[in-house]
Amino acid sequence: MLFGRHENHIHYFRTLKGVVGMLAAPEHTESVFDIEDGLREIEASKRMIEHLRGFSEVREMIDSRWLAQEDKDLDRLGALAEGSLGRVFADHIRTNGFDPDYYRRLEIVDDVTYVMMRVRQTHDLWHCLTGFGVDRIGELALKAFELAQLRRPMAAVITSGGVLRFLLKDPDQLGEVLRGISQGYRLGLAAHPLLACKWEEDWEKPVAQWRAELNIDPDLADPDRVAYRPEG
Repeated sequence: MLFGRHENHIHYFRTLKGVVGMLAAPEHTESVFDIEDGLREIEASKRMIEHLRGFSEVREMIDSRWLAQEDKDLDRLGALAEGSLGRVFADHIRTNGFDPDYYRRLEIVDDVTYVMMRVRQTHDLWHCLTGFGVDRIGELALKAFELAQLRRPMAAVITSGGVLRFLLKDPDQLGEVLRGISQGYRLGLAAHPLLACKWEEDWEKPVAQWRAELNIDPDLADPDRVAYRPEG
């Protein structure tokens, strides 16, 4: 019993460390990983899996532990047709100066760690599909989308922490923050489960087609928050 309590304290400390780091410097992604790593064994993480297993396609992904096995070749993806998922993804990564494989790795030992890894692996793809930008408000909107889709504990903590951060530091932007969170949550509720998709097997498919198939309607989001829209 004493060991269990000690272990829980370590997890809570890791989460608290991440929250403090996020409030101080939201652009530091290591804080986000600290938060999620500290929450992986809480009851809400088990409830997340129960929720996700209610979707047959997601359940298949979880059971198979499917992950993309190859690094993302930006030169190859950037040479695909304009508007394709691969081209939009490559442009997104290059424009923002990102590393496409920046995320913290986890050993997959159960359903929770699988979901954590797959969502980390596809985070920037979710940006491309939803259209939410990578500024602070765009990231909060995407976290609200994730909360609606996954019931991911980390998304709830980040969203709540983001509201608190703007309330204390930039209260004049709080209305825009709340509007972005509301739009992200509505978009996530309306969309089909993104976790069921093997994006990396169909880079050539146009983003517009992906959105239509997944019922992602960027018009539900504020145009100022949408980073990519197909022409026409």
